[in-house]
Amino acid sequence: MEYVTSFLIGGLICAAVQILMDRTKLMPGRIMVLLVCSGAVLGFCGIYEPFQEFAGSGAGVPLLGFGNTLWQGVKEAVDENGFIGIFLGGFKASAAGISAALIFGYLASIIFEPRMKK
Repeated sequence: MEYVTSFLIGGLICAAVQILMDRTKLMPGRIMVLLVCSGAVLGFCGIYEPFQEFAGSGAGVPLLGFGNTLWQGVKEAVDENGFIGIFLGGFKASAAGISAALIFGYLASIIFEPRMKK
């Protein structure tokens, strides 16, 4: 039952993103930023943890989980370092993911010709 819930929640998140892409003029990059920011806001409000316990990896793997990771890192760094933790915490908590995104994004831009959607 746990796996079914995980796949269901992950599928619903993907379906919602697909609907946003089909029904709005939002570019995929903006939708991804929206998901990351939503995860951070849900973490700030204390909603994300119960949601992830219910949904399992279906909620932890998408970009919502990345936003929550950023929030958790900032929260810990602010408790530890004060105001400067706002700038350090997110990068410290998600350095591997950010590095991978930068490296693979750069490689993709070399291999393919990026262009704006009309």
